[in-house]
Amino acid sequence: MTREDDSTTMDWLEDELQDMLDEGIEFESAEPMLSMELRKIYRAQHPEMLDRQVYFRNLLRLQAELIKLQDWVVETGAKVLVIMEGRDAAGKGGVIKRITQRLNPRVARVVALPAPSRREQSQWYFQRYVPYLPSGGEIVLFDRSWYNRAGVERVMDFATDDQVETFFQDVPEFERMLVRSNTIVLKYWFSITDEEQQLRFMMRIHDPMKQWKLSPMDLESRVRWEQYTKAKEDMLARTNIPEAPWYVVEGNDKKRERLNCIEHLLSQIPYTEVSSEKVDLPDREYNPKYERQVLPDELYVPKIY
Repeated sequence: MTREDDSTTMDWLEDELQDMLDEGIEFESAEPMLSMELRKIYRAQHPEMLDRQVYFRNLLRLQAELIKLQDWVVETGAKVLVIMEGRDAAGKGGVIKRITQRLNPRVARVVALPAPSRREQSQWYFQRYVPYLPSGGEIVLFDRSWYNRAGVERVMDFATDDQVETFFQDVPEFERMLVRSNTIVLKYWFSITDEEQQLRFMMRIHDPMKQWKLSPMDLESRVRWEQYTKAKEDMLARTNIPEAPWYVVEGNDKKRERLNCIEHLLSQIPYTEVSSEKVDLPDREYNPKYERQVLPDELYVPKIY
C-alpha cells in the first residue's frame, strides 16, 4: 500500500468517525426529554463514565471487526448463537444495537419473542425457539431466550416448580446438542446494581421517548429484586456448562458495557479475515433515444426542510 493509499484510508476513517459521532449525538444523546435535575443526578452518579471520543473510536474499530466476523461466518457457513440475558434496563438492547448496527440484516438477525401463545404453552418448552436458531452463515442474537423459564416465569409464578426443575435438567443437554451440531453458543448476563436499575427506571418514567420501555412486568421486577437475584444465582450455577459457559458483563457504565461485550464476543470466535476481490464500478450504459419522464408534483414528498 502506498503513502497515498494510507492517506486516503486515514481520511476515510476520520470522515467515518465524524459521521459516526454525528450519528452518535442523535443515537446516544442523554435523555433529551429529561429535566435538568435528573440529568444532574445521573451525571453525579456516573463521574467516571468513559470519554465520548474514546468510546466512539473503539466502537468503530470493533464494528469493523464485526464485519470481518460476518464475512467469515458467510464464507465458512458457521452458525453463531448469542444469548443476551439480564435484568430489566441492564443494557441488553443497547449492546445488541451496536453489534448489529453495521451488519447485514440477512446475516445477523435479532430474535425477541413475545409471551407464548396458548398453543405454544402446550408444546415442548424449547419448540418455539428452534425455528429461530441459526443456519449456516448466520449470526442470531436472542434478546432474552429460553432462560425466561429460569427468570421471569419462575419469579412471576408463570411456571410450576416441576416445570422449572425439568428446564434445569433439559437445558444443559439441549445446549450440548447445539454445540455438537457445530453451533457456536455464547451466553451473556448483563449485570447492574440495585441503585442503577432504580435510576434508569426513574429516567424512563420521566422521559416520554422511553416510557414505552416500561411494562407492568418491568415495574413488578423492581418489587421482586431479591427474588430475581436468587433466581439468577440458581440459573448461573445450574446452567454454566463447559460447552456453553455464562459470561457476566458489568453494565453500570453503558459505554464500557458495550465495548467490553463486543470485544469479548470477538475473542471467543476463531474468525479470520476473508480476502475479497477488488470491486470495480462498471460504466453506465447510455441510450440516446431514452427520454426521462416527468413525474407529477403530487408524487413527491413536500420539501419542508
